[in-house]
Amino acid sequence: MPAYLIPLAVTLAVQIQVSLIVFTPPVLAPQAQFDIGIEAAAVGIITALIYLTSVPATLLSGQVLQKLGAIRVSQLCILLTSLGMTLVAFPNPMIIILGALIIGLGYGPITPASSAILANTVPKHLRGFIFSVKQSGVPLGGAIAGAIVPILILFFGWQMAGIIVAFLGVILISGLNLFQSKIDSTIIQNTVVSRDGLLEPLKIIFGNQRLKELAVSSSVFSGMQMSLGTFLVVLLTENANFSITVAGGALSAAMISGALGRLFWGFISDTFLSPRSVLGFLGLVMSVSAFLTSTISESWSLLFIYLLAVVFGSSAVGWNGVYLAEVANIVESDKVGKATGGSLTVTYSGVVFFPIIFWIIYAVTGSYAIPFVFLGCLSLLRGGMFFIPKKCS
Repeated sequence: MPAYLIPLAVTLAVQIQVSLIVFTPPVLAPQAQFDIGIEAAAVGIITALIYLTSVPATLLSGQVLQKLGAIRVSQLCILLTSLGMTLVAFPNPMIIILGALIIGLGYGPITPASSAILANTVPKHLRGFIFSVKQSGVPLGGAIAGAIVPILILFFGWQMAGIIVAFLGVILISGLNLFQSKIDSTIIQNTVVSRDGLLEPLKIIFGNQRLKELAVSSSVFSGMQMSLGTFLVVLLTENANFSITVAGGALSAAMISGALGRLFWGFISDTFLSPRSVLGFLGLVMSVSAFLTSTISESWSLLFIYLLAVVFGSSAVGWNGVYLAEVANIVESDKVGKATGGSLTVTYSGVVFFPIIFWIIYAVTGSYAIPFVFLGCLSLLRGGMFFIPKKCS
């Protein structure tokens, strides 16, 4: 059995759980708004707050990984996200804000921790695919949120639905103890302890032209991804008059296609096309998808909306594994954790700002179309730049 299968299964399970928590508030929003007294579209602020605290947490991840090990860090992160989700289940705006900030503290270091695990066990020629398998946990978590959380809301109410999602994390924390000793000993043994400062991960990224280009593009792509996950359910319930279960099904379709897309694009980047070409193509596809999403109305057929969700999800959610594998390929294995942390700091900046920009544009115009067109233009620009011949350095 390949040495990377168990670490892959562990990191995938962790990624699914924390992503389930991040994608649960947008599904709760259409029902929770009546108890909270704030319109559902404001859930974009909650998403932004989650990633606001993810940024400093990600920067600290490299140093914490050296001291605690990747599994212990993962357990701590799951605990924080579960605590935060429990607070989000209270119908009080201030408590919800606090919960979102705590979720972000737990979410930030998850990907650097898993990248450190896989970089020490996965051969370079398989990284595009294997990293994509692990990153498929993000849309899988979103798909579970879209499919299961509406059912939990119907049977138990939105507050208990959030608490149930949080409790699943507690169960996973216990299961991770079975793998902690072996995996963490390997990571710590292969990691060079340094006294680098907090900003060292950013220095790694902005000191390398290839890494900087990837990171800047990822901020736009991540903004598109999170806007899709945050606003699709709300858009479909309001613009297309869908029920929450049908709208949640569209979100699940987008996320499942994103999970499959991550596997497919990872394989393509390992086998046929360069990562730059794959990322450029996906930027163009998500741009066209955003333009089409901006025109959704009650006159659209359910089938066509679901097909669009599939295409949108396969691109806007499908790029991450290729991106992270390329980051890992550019740097030495002992720097993967810090390089990933630095690159994700830039990535998360897009998730912090773009949902807020989306919500501001919606608040000013009263339309979901204009912010989707805005994001579509940005992704078109960044995707096109990957096709510009790169000068040798």
